[in-house]
Amino acid sequence: MAIAASGCTTMPMKESGTLTSYSNLGVAKDKLGKKRRFYVDGQQLAQVKTVRIVPTSFTFIAASKVKTDANRALVSNALDRALCVALSDKYQIVPTNQPADLTIRSVVTDIVPTNKDMAAAATVVSVGGGFALPDNIPLVGIPRIPFGLGGLAVEAEAVDNLNVQRAAMMWARGANFLQDKPRYSEVGDAYNQASKFAADFSKILIVGREPKMLDASIPSRHRVQSWLGGKPKYAACEAFGRSPGVQGAVATKFGLPPQWTDKKPKSGVTP
Repeated sequence: MAIAASGCTTMPMKESGTLTSYSNLGVAKDKLGKKRRFYVDGQQLAQVKTVRIVPTSFTFIAASKVKTDANRALVSNALDRALCVALSDKYQIVPTNQPADLTIRSVVTDIVPTNKDMAAAATVVSVGGGFALPDNIPLVGIPRIPFGLGGLAVEAEAVDNLNVQRAAMMWARGANFLQDKPRYSEVGDAYNQASKFAADFSKILIVGREPKMLDASIPSRHRVQSWLGGKPKYAACEAFGRSPGVQGAVATKFGLPPQWTDKKPKSGVTP
């Protein structure tokens, strides 16, 4: 654990003024480079049936660290898509132009870009090393070169139809040289971290409390279908594109840019 903590990007977690309130948030927790503060009103969330997801936005500071709109869209769509698929386990997801019991807003407050050259070198080492090892040696993963790693910080909240905050989270995580695969893109790590944030926030919204560290539950059928790039459970999720599926997994292994396999949202679909 000490080695893993020392080989990750340090992401600060600072209030950026994007939440309705920060007074409800609990104390900050830091585990292996992931920091978070959160609040959840489980009693009120138990009454929620419909949810709408406002497309993720960026603060000026975060946006200025990413060169292109396309790369920013990669990160925001990955975050919203993961949220939409996960929350479909419990709630009905509706487009943003329809009323809902709960509205979710997420804002990327900071990004540390990935050093593409270092990511390329790390990919050569990890992929080449993996192929070089004999098949009878169990391989968890080749450690990544611990330089040039990226990171992501997000603030998100869920408000009811009276704009009362029912859940909120400040979250920041830097890529870890043991756990995060390098990808040849300035947002390679941020793209991966976006899904990790969505997993954390959606669990809190679904269970109405802090979830257990280890989740041994079996993924729902629609989650597996969505991961494979199939049709989501609710049409509203089409606004955030579909998962790259097996192609994405292969691309990740070989360090290819996420934009090569990420499926863009369908035009004409209302978020």
